[in-house]
Amino acid sequence: MSDTPIIKFTDVSKHFTLQHQRTLKEMVHALAKRQKTLEKILALNHVSFEVGKGESVGIIGRNGAGKSTLLKIIAGVTSPTMGKVEISEKVYPLIELGAGFHPDLTGRENVFLNGVILGMTEGQIEDQYNSIVEFAELEDFMDVPVKYYSSGMYMRLAFSVATAQTPSILLVDEILSVGDQKFQDKCLQRMYQFQSLGTSIILVAHSGSMIEKFCHRVLYLKAGKLAYDGPVKEGINVYANDI
Repeated sequence: MSDTPIIKFTDVSKHFTLQHQRTLKEMVHALAKRQKTLEKILALNHVSFEVGKGESVGIIGRNGAGKSTLLKIIAGVTSPTMGKVEISEKVYPLIELGAGFHPDLTGRENVFLNGVILGMTEGQIEDQYNSIVEFAELEDFMDVPVKYYSSGMYMRLAFSVATAQTPSILLVDEILSVGDQKFQDKCLQRMYQFQSLGTSIILVAHSGSMIEKFCHRVLYLKAGKLAYDGPVKEGINVYANDI
């Protein structure tokens, strides 16, 4: 693990604007009654931290604390309202598995479609295809449209495609409940493999035990603020005492 920051947040805040009225009629009624129509939501509030190359960092906090917003900023899905974000290498987000899958296409077709979306070349996908299918344990179903897959089959294929290459930075948002226990263990083994190869991993999980055995450090977000940044066991205790 290197001390060189691969991710750096400096005084980062993120605001969202919430529209209370859904229709024009509701909007006109609210304006006539002088009711609030827009509300500013502060998802992240002056957050600063660094992640070193090869470091695995867990993120904990209640629902709405800003965990997913933080991951989306790292992934480039959204930008901070204020502050500075520095990312030195390519990010692979495991935030919404299978988001690029098309239900009417077969598993085989979706492997190539999703692989391209994730930045792989067609040649790289062809080279990895057999190992992707083998890892997902779907050899007999690759020519079946994914709309006929069970949710477990769908997620297994999505995870296998998304982790076909060793990433520099991997974002994981509560997706390690993929499939049955046997497959979950395979997913964890692949994550440990990435760790050993120097991948920086950011893991959001509600399971303290998962973060404790997998991460070097934990960030505790509380109402958008960074309430703790340090050793995992102490951070989990701080979080547990708060809730």
